[in-house]
Amino acid sequence: MPEVVVEGTDLDLSHLHESVRPIAALPAAERLGYVRADRWIGYPAANEALQRLETLLAWPAKQRMPNLLLVGPTNNGKSMIIEKFRRDHPVVSHADHEEIPVLALQMPSNPSVTRFYTAILTAMGAPLRKTYQIAHLEQVVLQLLRSAGVRMLIIDELHNVFGGTADACSLLASFAAAFPLRRPSLIATPEMTSYLLTRSEGTIGELAGLLTDAASAAIESGEESINQRTLQLASYAGPTERRRLFERELT
Repeated sequence: MPEVVVEGTDLDLSHLHESVRPIAALPAAERLGYVRADRWIGYPAANEALQRLETLLAWPAKQRMPNLLLVGPTNNGKSMIIEKFRRDHPVVSHADHEEIPVLALQMPSNPSVTRFYTAILTAMGAPLRKTYQIAHLEQVVLQLLRSAGVRMLIIDELHNVFGGTADACSLLASFAAAFPLRRPSLIATPEMTSYLLTRSEGTIGELAGLLTDAASAAIESGEESINQRTLQLASYAGPTERRRLFERELT
């Protein structure tokens, strides 16, 4: 590739990626805009996540479609992975409708069923009516998803679901039903929800870790249920506790 010339001066830009070299020849203001803009930087874990998303998108239709939970610390690139995948599968405009293969939205803070459906309509650019009842709103959303050919729904900031007690209890009930324990785990209650979210510091990945350790303790102890005793027996340590232990080791 030829050298980039800036104001009559030859610059050796071989240290840059080829796609970036022409940008380096632009004036400072334009280069600053480029530097400050979002961009995709591929790395192994992110590329693996994209590949798994591609696999799910191509999955044949069935009664219970598989799902993927992308978990990671805040500001660790999850939203950029979602945006990259969405850009790779853009909206296709037809004469009479738009095809949306991948629909991405953010889970509303303090969520409710109505706010969630409204978020879907907003992401699709659909008109909103305040007069919709929940049952009607659900049917409208499902009909629009089908007509737009949505093949994958991506929900960013899913941890906001914990802002709604009913939505959080439902998630805990799903967890309880998924562990092979011989007695019921009565964790889908407002009191237990509050305790679990406080201890796991409100993220799905941490909650899954806590419940997994508690389920293991339930089997090993013969308790066969996630309850206060097995939660105390769980080897789980939350993010703050792990940070404190790490800092102690450094001193």
